[in-house]
Amino acid sequence: MNTANFLRLVLLAAIWGSSFLFMRICAPVLGPAVLIEYRVAFAAVFLAIVGAFLKKRLDLRANWRHYLMLGLFNSALPFLLFAFAARTLTASVLSVLNATAPMWGALIGAAWSRQRISARTACGLLLGTAGVALLVGFDHASARPGAALAVAAALAGAFSYSIASVYARSARSVEPFANAHGSMWAATLLVLPALPFFPAPAAPTIGIMAAALALGVMCSGIAYILYFKLIDDVGPTSALTVTFLNPLFGILWGVTFLGETVGWYTAAGAAIVIGGTALVTGFVPRFGARALAAR
Repeated sequence: MNTANFLRLVLLAAIWGSSFLFMRICAPVLGPAVLIEYRVAFAAVFLAIVGAFLKKRLDLRANWRHYLMLGLFNSALPFLLFAFAARTLTASVLSVLNATAPMWGALIGAAWSRQRISARTACGLLLGTAGVALLVGFDHASARPGAALAVAAALAGAFSYSIASVYARSARSVEPFANAHGSMWAATLLVLPALPFFPAPAAPTIGIMAAALALGVMCSGIAYILYFKLIDDVGPTSALTVTFLNPLFGILWGVTFLGETVGWYTAAGAAIVIGGTALVTGFVPRFGARALAAR
C-alpha cells in the first residue's frame, strides 16, 4: 500500500468514524427515519451529480433488483437501526458495535457455504462478544432507558451490513460506482414507508441540517467513492483495514465534539472487539518494505 492509498484509508476511517458523531447530533432532533431519508437522499443527489460529470450509467432496467437488495441491507436498514440506537448510545459505543460487522459476515458466510466454523473463527466470535459485553456493561449509557434495545438495534445494523457483504460476493458483477449510486436511490425509496412511524420530534436548526447534509454527502457519497477506489487499488483485504480504524475515530470525535467520557472499559472493549474481528476475518497486518513491495 503506497502513501496515497494509506492516506485515503485514514481519511475514509475518519469520515466513517464521524458518521456516528453526526447521527448522535441529529437523531434526537430528527428521529431515525427522517434523518436517514435526508442522508440517503443527499447522498443519491450528490452521486447523481458526480455520475453525470463522469458519464456513469446506472442501467436500471438490468440492475434494479440488485440495487434494491444493496439499498436495503447495505444502507436503508443498517442506517435506520444505527440512527435509532444513536438516540440513546454514545458515538463511541456505536462505532465499536459497528466494528462487529466482519464477525457477523464470517458467520453468515460459513452458513451460506455450509462450511464448518474453524477454531480460530470461534475464538474470534467469543472474543468479540466478550468485548461488546465489557463495553456495554460498564458504559454509563447502558443505564439509560431503552439502552438494551438500542444495543440490539446497533448489533442488528452491523449484522445487516454483513448480509450485504455476503450478497455482494455472490451477486452479478456491477461497476462499483453504480453500486453506490444505485443503492442510494433504492435506499431513498425504501426508507419512505418508515417516515409516518418515526416523525421528527422537533424542528431542525440550521446546524442540525448541516450535520445531516454532511452525513449524506461526506459520510455516504464521498466515503463510497474513496472506499471503491481503495478496493480497486489495493484489493478488498487491505481495504478491510478501515474496519479496525473506524472505532478509533468514532471515539476521538465523540470525545472531542460531544465531551464523551472514555473509560478503561471503552479502550479495552474496543481492543477486544477489534482483536476478535481480526481473528474471525483472518486479517494479518503487514508492515515494512516487504509489505510495500507486495503492493
